Amino acid sequence: MNVTVYGAEEKCASCIQLPSARETMEWLEAAITRKYPEIDFTFAYVDINEPGTKEDHLFYANAIKDDEYFYPLVVLKGDVVAEGNPKLKEIYEKIEQWKISEGEQL
Repeated sequence: MNVTVYGAEEKCASCIQLPSARETMEWLEAAITRKYPEIDFTFAYVDINEPGTKEDHLFYANAIKDDEYFYPLVVLKGDVVAEGNPKLKEIYEKIEQWKISEGEQL
């Protein structure tokens, strides 16, 4: 299951008191893999100022720059699950929903 966190080295104006997007990704990786050790997660950080050439990375980087989303933006299996200050409870709920939809036991 792919988890991508989009952000920038420079914190957004409303995020001064929050961790950086990269720190947020590291925190999410630790929390999620500890709660779901049975799921193979792949975590990636994408800097919106240097998103590379992958279509989805460019799409989300441009959407953030166009103020459609706040960063850090968390995308799980291709779906936006959190933006700004992500809440673990909401992300865990999404993971549980995918587990159910894929027929896995909770």
